[in-house]
Amino acid sequence: MKVMRLLQMTDSTFPVGTFSFSNGLETAAYEGMVHDAATLEQYARSVALQGAFSDGVAALLAYREAMKNNLRGVEEVDSQLMLFKMNDEARTMLQRMGRKMAELSEKFYPGNRIISLWHRDIKEELTPGSFPVAQGLAFAAEGLTEEELFASHQYGVINMVLGAALRCVRVSHFDTQEILFRLSEDVPRLYAKARVMRVEDMNAFVPEADIFASLHEKGNMRMFMS
Repeated sequence: MKVMRLLQMTDSTFPVGTFSFSNGLETAAYEGMVHDAATLEQYARSVALQGAFSDGVAALLAYREAMKNNLRGVEEVDSQLMLFKMNDEARTMLQRMGRKMAELSEKFYPGNRIISLWHRDIKEELTPGSFPVAQGLAFAAEGLTEEELFASHQYGVINMVLGAALRCVRVSHFDTQEILFRLSEDVPRLYAKARVMRVEDMNAFVPEADIFASLHEKGNMRMFMS
């Protein structure tokens, strides 16, 4: 049953809105920086690496605070992650997906105190409601492991980019699946580093991503919300 839950929450059709975002790929494709399978793989690898040591760390920390039934700790991770994000579109993406995930999680786990209180505080605008934190709470409630949470997070980040690529880059389904297969081999190594990191250790020095976000916010590319 837990495998089924893992598959459900990791599936690209899970209704949290991932299809609405490209994680900056739309701008990268528009500017010609991503134009084929090779450049797409480089981009997806960079996004996965950035996500592992920021959102991935936040998901793990929120999971641990949820396992301790510590709402204050969960909301501290939530707030710190949003402060960490440098551009508006990244914050919007995390909040919109996180709030949908929180709503779904409360329906799935109606007796879970942490999820109910966190969702209440989101609605009262006392905490941002970021998607990685929502993932951490849901995986803790289901009794899934940290490793499964991190793998799900990485799959989601990579698949968001690859799914978007099928709509704006000259690549095939075979190309994207081969890229996903290769990038998945990095997950154990990334988890080994992320699992010992604290909030203050989070890092994501990818200035191009913030430039893409700025260009997207002011430009005419509107297939995706980011």
